[in-house]
Order: sequence, then structure tokens, then C-alpha cells
Amino acid sequence: MLERFLHHWGGRDDLWIFGYASLIWRPDFEFAEHRRAKVHGWHRALKMWSRINRGTPECPGLVFALLSGGSCHGVVYRVQRHEVPEVVARLWLREMVTGVYDPRLLRCTTDKGPVQALAFTLSRRSPNFTGELSEARYREIFSAACGRYGSTHDYARQTLESLRHHGISDDALARLLNLTALPASQPRETGL
Repeated sequence: MLERFLHHWGGRDDLWIFGYASLIWRPDFEFAEHRRAKVHGWHRALKMWSRINRGTPECPGLVFALLSGGSCHGVVYRVQRHEVPEVVARLWLREMVTGVYDPRLLRCTTDKGPVQALAFTLSRRSPNFTGELSEARYREIFSAACGRYGSTHDYARQTLESLRHHGISDDALARLLNLTALPASQPRETGL
């Protein structure tokens, strides 16, 4: 899949990479430029099982994915053409260990014009897609799930803080994180 992506990219131009979660606060690669960006037709959702990085097989955690529908604000990073093969190879080791994501080039709007950016999307047919989760299930995962890179709760909190640092709000994520701050017996608004 990596070779197919690099062939499709072609090597003629710099490559943009769209970050919507941990790539915002921990890109782990050198970039020549970054911009706030918005992608239409996809949204950030904490609906992908993580059995290694943010959970275990016995106590799965969650990580973000781009799911079809809606829109998503994030950050795009421009990687210079000569650095792309090395950067993408490292990115594949990080993001594509289990091959669960569907890497795509998506059109992103920025304040300096549109760019095509590599993004890691998830199919709802994937076995790692959680489907709809209840508030109680999110609370349970936030309180217990922890993997080699830390807890699901810390991952979600770091993502929200990083989004805010870039001037991006995510009300749905803020509501999810508030579930852990309220007693389980207190009534809540629905519509996650």
C-alpha cells in the first residue's frame, strides 16, 4: 500500500499531510510549512478501536479516525518533495501498523488556497470501527483503557488542547471529555 501511494503521488511536488488528532500535537516529522485546514466530506470521530497504542486486547481503547460525512478542521503540513519517501515510510510505520486506515489524498481548504493532502480515513465496514457508543461506554473506556502510548482519555484531552491551541473548536470532543467530569447519575444532553 505504501508503494502504491508513493506511485500515485508521483514525486513531482511537495506533499501535504492532514493532521486531525495526534498528528497535530506530535507530527514526528520535519515540515516546511503548516496551515490550519478544513476538509469537507469527512469528520473527526473517536470511533476506532485501539488494542495496542491506547488500549489492550482485554481492555480496548479508542483513537480518532476520519469518517465520511460532515467536515473537519485540522492542520496540514507541507513536506518537501525530496523528504517525502522517508517521511511517508515513517508515517506508515506509525499509522498503518495494522493496515486499518484507508490513506487518501483529500482536498483541504486553507487561508492560502486549497491543497491536496494525505489523510488517514476509516471505513465503517472496518472491524476497528466501533459503531455508536453510549455515554456509559465512553466513560468506561476513558476510565480504564491504557496502552503503550498512554490512556485513551489523555489522547483525547491532548487532541482537544492542541486543537484549541490552533484556534480550532471541537464541541463534540469537548462534550465527550466532559462525560468524565460529571457524576454518572447526573442527566446529560444527548446528541454525541
